[in-house]
Amino acid sequence: MSTRSLTGRFAPSPSGPLHFGSLLAAVASFVDARAAGGRWLLRIEDIDPPREMAGADRLILDTLACHGLHWDGTVLYQSTRHARYREVLDDLLARGQIYRCACTRARLISLHRVYDGYCRQHPPPADAACALRLQLPEKSVVFDDRIQGVQVQHLAEAGDCIIHRKDGLFAYQLAVVVDDIDQGVTDIVRGNDILPSTGAQIHLTQLLGGTTPRYAHVPVLLGADGHKLSKQSFAPALDNSRAASNLCRVLALLGQKPPLDLANELPETVLQWAVTHWDITQIARVLPAHDTQ
Repeated sequence: MSTRSLTGRFAPSPSGPLHFGSLLAAVASFVDARAAGGRWLLRIEDIDPPREMAGADRLILDTLACHGLHWDGTVLYQSTRHARYREVLDDLLARGQIYRCACTRARLISLHRVYDGYCRQHPPPADAACALRLQLPEKSVVFDDRIQGVQVQHLAEAGDCIIHRKDGLFAYQLAVVVDDIDQGVTDIVRGNDILPSTGAQIHLTQLLGGTTPRYAHVPVLLGADGHKLSKQSFAPALDNSRAASNLCRVLALLGQKPPLDLANELPETVLQWAVTHWDITQIARVLPAHDTQ
């Protein structure tokens, strides 16, 4: 791949301020793109209003800027893309690639997260409130993850994924693929909690005529209690006054071994060192629990 055409991205949801786990993913995607001479885009995934925090997008942008993570171009807000998502949804519906699903939350919980395709064989009444699911074929998707290694994902075992919710909101699985295609994203570096969804996303990318990007799934950062750091688990927000130190900590977690004195430099200096010395092969597939205080 020509480094001139490489495009990476960071796509947080505005459900709260950034924490160490989200900084790790942001730094990995930023440095990986810059080390290859590529572009780094910022997308705000604000398509789930019930989970969003007012003003969180501004906090995210400010924190990235304070840490020297400067993006290319304008920030893309998914909330401005509804017409495009509807266009793609209508196309998939016309091609017979999606179907209506009226299954209740209780039934879905009883299935232990893997949907059994019931509504594919038993269409719900025309007046029923329904989600729309992408019909996944019985095939395996194979891809070589740059960190996690070769992955073989059997789509039938994952279950048909929702791409339009029963409450009328567009689902993550649709929006993320459409945006990656439309923005020309070639390299996706993100947390490995999304790794199980990658096969379905590759399939949808191919359905829409897009080019499959390269993937690198960094290990999820675990808190001292062994659980994933997340906004939902009230992970502490980053201290922007310690930006250089924060960057050095996540670079060390990414196996990059920054010199100790870098923590006293400007964030941009830390990132320039990281770009020059970047070695994605040093990133571990998993990380131990980490005290973020």
